Amino acid sequence: MADAAAGFRLGQRVHAAGDPRRVGTVRYLGPVEGHAGDWVGVDWDDGAGGRHDGSVAGRRYFVAAGERSASFARPAALSKGISLPDALRLRYRVEDFTQEEQDEMYVFSTSQKRVSVEFVGKNKVQEKLKDFNDLTNASVSYMGVSSIGPPDELKSLVPNLKLLDLTGNLFSQWQDVSALCQALVSLEVLNLTNNTMENDVIESPMLENIRILVLNNCGVTWELFLCACFSCFSKVGIIQLTVFLPFIQTPDGKFVQGFNTLRLLNLEDNHIDSWDEIVKLSYLKGLEQLHVNKNRIKHVKYPSNLPSHGPLDDASAVPFENLQVLLLGSNEIDDFSSVDSLNLFPSLRDVRLSDNPIADPAKGGAPRFVLVARLGKVKILNGSEVSPRERKESEIRYVRLVMGKTESNDPEEIKRLHPRFAELKAFHGIEDEKPTSSTSGPQKMASGLISITLKCVGPSMGEKQPLTKKLPPTTTVGRLKSLCESFFKLKDIRLKLFVEEEGCPLPQLLEEDTASLMELGIGSGASIVVDEES
Repeated sequence: MADAAAGFRLGQRVHAAGDPRRVGTVRYLGPVEGHAGDWVGVDWDDGAGGRHDGSVAGRRYFVAAGERSASFARPAALSKGISLPDALRLRYRVEDFTQEEQDEMYVFSTSQKRVSVEFVGKNKVQEKLKDFNDLTNASVSYMGVSSIGPPDELKSLVPNLKLLDLTGNLFSQWQDVSALCQALVSLEVLNLTNNTMENDVIESPMLENIRILVLNNCGVTWELFLCACFSCFSKVGIIQLTVFLPFIQTPDGKFVQGFNTLRLLNLEDNHIDSWDEIVKLSYLKGLEQLHVNKNRIKHVKYPSNLPSHGPLDDASAVPFENLQVLLLGSNEIDDFSSVDSLNLFPSLRDVRLSDNPIADPAKGGAPRFVLVARLGKVKILNGSEVSPRERKESEIRYVRLVMGKTESNDPEEIKRLHPRFAELKAFHGIEDEKPTSSTSGPQKMASGLISITLKCVGPSMGEKQPLTKKLPPTTTVGRLKSLCESFFKLKDIRLKLFVEEEGCPLPQLLEEDTASLMELGIGSGASIVVDEES
């Protein structure tokens, strides 16, 4: 191997000279048939400008990740990166620019004349960062950082650094991360996103003071995360991990253990397609927030059928005991049993179900008021607070909806389909909609009317004051449209009706003309928006 190529090693992370955002991994060192000199075979991240799959002219030199993610480059066309102290100085220290470099900094005016760029507050910036003692947060993302440099130099340069963003750099070995954390004893937040880390860890990296660790798109496997790194997460409270593997591989195939300080685990966009994988996290005692948005989960069930004792022989262990936030947005959940099961989580208060079929009325899912009513303990739904008023109105409307649509009189069947119905009906004192012998005629009719506020918003309707009308709960959407034409004197306009719901950014369309107000759960105090077909 020629000396120039010998300066690299297999598995090393490099970037194209002059372009630190074009990053790849060295997969081959040596000659290429038919071409003079020494070459470095690089497999580029995301196929950034690759030309082949590691084979040229019928000869394979290495196997690339993609069909056109690889290329051969001269050693001089690649950079091994710079040290972290050098990157920090380049990013934050103004005084390191030479006068000549500062003189060359200019922009063009509207008349195409050069206007020199001056550093506003330069003296103050230089004074504050003269020795970097006051620098607590730093980002050197995509600067080609490949090493921490001499540990003592780094330690003396930024002794009080608490947050470091290393996104998109050239780190690959955990011992470098361990050395980084040992040099920066104040460091609490470390972002290693888009640094492809090796999984053959000889010894666990020491990350004793790290509270928040971000490992998105780092090539980290579950085996490494749960086994090799177990001993190093003594204080980590927040982990954001993208593994791109649908299975949480535990040593015994059952539960993830340890991580007693872990409060937030972000597993968004990890291709997880089974809730059984999430159940493996159910005995993380300190876990308060679990983010599993953008996966492929179809069904959720509280793990009530687990053994009577936890995996650590603790008879008092309760699955997801302290979980308060569960984000399930952008999955494939389409059944009410999944929604109802969320009531069994003992501490759950914040839930996200948006962008699931079950929460999309346009796809046959439930409107917000139904979800609020079925989720009895939730204080925040889809990022919006559930106020006491919204909860009361949603629960009453839901009960009326069930009463209007349920055909069965079997209490067990109703409880199976609507577990909270009887509880809510009794709590809000809602009577069955049936005539009694003590009321008749106008008195009976008046007692059953509901008060609805109608608001015209159609562009061709003109300015019209809202009207409040008392209507029978059996009034259908189609009949209400006809009444609106009469109330507001509208002619030759095709109407659309929407119901306004607290907590929803947009009113919900009333699509079924044959559905009654009772069947839609609309009761007294509701507001109906009257619009027109476009």
